[in-house]
Amino acid sequence: MTTTTHKSIDRRPVPDMPSKSCVSVYRLPGGGGFLWGVATARDLSLDMPDQARDAMAVIDGYLQDHGLERKDIVKCEVVTTDHDRKPEFDAVWQEWMPEGYGPVRSFVESKMPEGDLVELIITAALHTDEA
Repeated sequence: MTTTTHKSIDRRPVPDMPSKSCVSVYRLPGGGGFLWGVATARDLSLDMPDQARDAMAVIDGYLQDHGLERKDIVKCEVVTTDHDRKPEFDAVWQEWMPEGYGPVRSFVESKMPEGDLVELIITAALHTDEA
């Protein structure tokens, strides 16, 4: 895991395209800050619900790497190739997200690279030292 740092921003570049990042972290002066992450499934042979689970597992890794948990996610943008599959995604989401801690979430349809069925883009809050 390679990370680049510029001032208060740490980035994890995408290995095959280092001009973009899969994770960026901004630390506020005095503590706290934000983590932004994007994930797709690692195995594109999976169906939509299992691609969602796999992307969520990638997000879990980003959170764990920074001492965070799912409850720290404040926003999630879900991009899919088929908006009609939202009920399937929602069932997986309900298994994954702790009840009562759901972030602001959108669900949009878009063209995606061949095989990708879902992409998650999250914002999570970093804690201050006192929290």
